[in-house]
Amino acid sequence: MTAAVKQTFLTIHNGRAVPRHNVPRLSQEQFGHAILDALADGCRVSALFAAPDGPDQSFDPLMYAVLADDETSVLRLATARIEGKTFPSLAQSCPQIQLFEREIAEQYGCTPVGHPWLKPVRFAPPLAPQSSAPWSQDGEIPQIGVTDFYRVGGDEVHEVAVGPVHAGVIEPGHFRFQCQGEEILHLEISLGYQHRGVERALIGGPDKRSIHYAETLAGDTTIGHGTAFSLAVEALANCRKSARAQALRGIGLELERLANHIGDLGALAGDVGFLPTASFCGRIRGDFLNMTAAICGNRFGRGFIRPGGVGFDITSELALELEQKLDKARRDCQSAVELLWDSPSVMARLEQVGMVSSATAQELGLVGPAARASGLPRDVRQNHPWEFYQFVQIPLSNCDSGDVFARAYVRWLEIQQSIKYLTERLRALPAGNLLSSVGPLATDQIVVSLVEGWRGEICHAVLTDQNGRFLRYKIVDPSFHNWPALACAMRGGQISDFPLCNKSFNLSYCGQDL
Repeated sequence: MTAAVKQTFLTIHNGRAVPRHNVPRLSQEQFGHAILDALADGCRVSALFAAPDGPDQSFDPLMYAVLADDETSVLRLATARIEGKTFPSLAQSCPQIQLFEREIAEQYGCTPVGHPWLKPVRFAPPLAPQSSAPWSQDGEIPQIGVTDFYRVGGDEVHEVAVGPVHAGVIEPGHFRFQCQGEEILHLEISLGYQHRGVERALIGGPDKRSIHYAETLAGDTTIGHGTAFSLAVEALANCRKSARAQALRGIGLELERLANHIGDLGALAGDVGFLPTASFCGRIRGDFLNMTAAICGNRFGRGFIRPGGVGFDITSELALELEQKLDKARRDCQSAVELLWDSPSVMARLEQVGMVSSATAQELGLVGPAARASGLPRDVRQNHPWEFYQFVQIPLSNCDSGDVFARAYVRWLEIQQSIKYLTERLRALPAGNLLSSVGPLATDQIVVSLVEGWRGEICHAVLTDQNGRFLRYKIVDPSFHNWPALACAMRGGQISDFPLCNKSFNLSYCGQDL
């Protein structure tokens, strides 16, 4: 990275709080140029959001950029004031920013001038009082699901609408296909049907409910989001955790990864009608969930992660029992998953389907297994390690074909690495207390905590006010980065490939809707 770009931004590390006034405040023109220069030098956008300048919100809001420099394992921060409720859009030069700009327009009533198509992200009320989104009429919130959709003209073009209510027991989301025959020309994804207002609810915290909001941001990522929340609070409170608490958190996070990865492989097998692997993986997923339940009493890990450490311990007897169960699960996983790779009919449905090139993944800012399946070496556990991951690294699991097979195969590689990591940790748990006391939060600070959840990078950016309360709590679930990639993966494909491609990403509706 050039010296000029480094000097423009404040350099911080994952999970380290700094005074808000240390963040460089740029003009809008400088802000835009600085972001584009940093991205050209190899950074990517972890978060772009607006926040009030003070508790009374009497000033125009500030816009914060959080850029991840994976090569040097640092984060780069800068801010600029949004004056006159407008700011220049960067979306056409930097597609990975387009959703963030639409979100700012929705939450703070500020218009990104030059944005190619401003549309609602969540059909949600604004965060800032007396604000209205640019697309609203008379300050009213748009009716949920009512918006303009992209349309392709032509006598042989037809439109297929799917959802928001689906045949399975899944969350609501609307998919609109523009097709010529069976070929998909364009897929538009519209979400926001279950906006819960979690970011709004967290403002003024932390309080007794805050950790529960974090745990339910995306229910299948309870440990991931709970850890990101706790890291942010602990940094603001200058709380140090024991080595044992850190190791236990890592165990919970990798068990969560295992349950979801093996579940996804089973679901992919089901989508191509390969029932042996689908049945085996469904049962094995339950085995991993039950391991988490054996630790904390809840299969999804509720109550396990707490600010200051963890709420439950692993005794030596339980550690031995878990190690034995992991060894059995490893052998079961290998038997079930290798059936996929050994079946030509399965491979014919996985290979060269739903392609996302490395260039497209880079342009869209993909994270997690989806990014690694397109050849991008992005894994917070390596690029921005926290807690125990700073001392014990998990090898990067990569593939470069960018198709459904690659996204499945990366999961299989990570399953093997996670089981190995867990076995090693259970055999050598360090000593220490479970919970450290968490005092009051520092005033007028900012912290960014990144965690590699099973879907990818989880980002929590937190600003405190003059009383040490949450002035702004910004959450970026990995799904927010990756939903646009599903639309790109479907171009040129067939509608019959959609369930398979959709499951190969397995993105969260509620993680997007918050």
